[in-house]
Amino acid sequence: MKDARPVDFAARHGSFEVWFQSPLGRALLASQRCVLDRELANLTGARQLQIGLSHRLPLATGTDFVQRIITTPAWSPNMPDGVAVCDSDELSFPAESIDLAILHHAADFSQNPHQVIREAARVLRGEGVMALVGFNPLGVWGARRLISRHHQGPWGGRFMMRSRMEDWLCLLGFTIESSNTYFCQLPIQTRNGAPVMRAPSGKANIVPVGAYYCILARKRIPAPVQRGVHWRKNALITLPGAVGASRDCVNRVPGNRDPSNHSPEF
Repeated sequence: MKDARPVDFAARHGSFEVWFQSPLGRALLASQRCVLDRELANLTGARQLQIGLSHRLPLATGTDFVQRIITTPAWSPNMPDGVAVCDSDELSFPAESIDLAILHHAADFSQNPHQVIREAARVLRGEGVMALVGFNPLGVWGARRLISRHHQGPWGGRFMMRSRMEDWLCLLGFTIESSNTYFCQLPIQTRNGAPVMRAPSGKANIVPVGAYYCILARKRIPAPVQRGVHWRKNALITLPGAVGASRDCVNRVPGNRDPSNHSPEF
């Protein structure tokens, strides 16, 4: 009988952070940094927010933003400046105060992934950009998670469909600018790490079976519909020959005379 108890994703945060210190984890993180540095290089603004599981995994450090903030779900001693302790589904920031929001596997390790995206959309200003990074359930990494006997590292996450995340973003008023999968390495740890320590290229996979996906979406704000101007009919002047003009409009316009009563001049 399958266990119906809810999954405690918060208890798996520490294991996932430790996994990034392994050869495979370092290779994956290097690929993600390469992809985000390339995709976000031309963005600029006041505030950049990274929503993730640890402040020790910074991304997009080369962007041109005045302030960079990283959220972490748990407090730890000697945290640097620019780190905020809050849950991903309940951000402690005012609405429309962020120019760029980066979700680093935040939805993968949350009890309410839809609320995580809603919170990121709330704090993002109009025309702001969201970069959503999540594990891809299609491919070798998704199969590895299904057959895994333990829930350490990334195998304790959700691995949600990329199409589902895109649908959620569209419902929240976002326009998808790019959506690709990356990192076609086998999910196998080796003692020396030689097979997985390749230089990250950051190129998107032709076949969408990479280990993770990165979705770039822009928050669109619809323009308000202007109310029509109410004209008073008695204040209008009917022009001769205009559509809807009456037959005797020529006689009623000052300065005009009836051509039938006008004698030709020689």
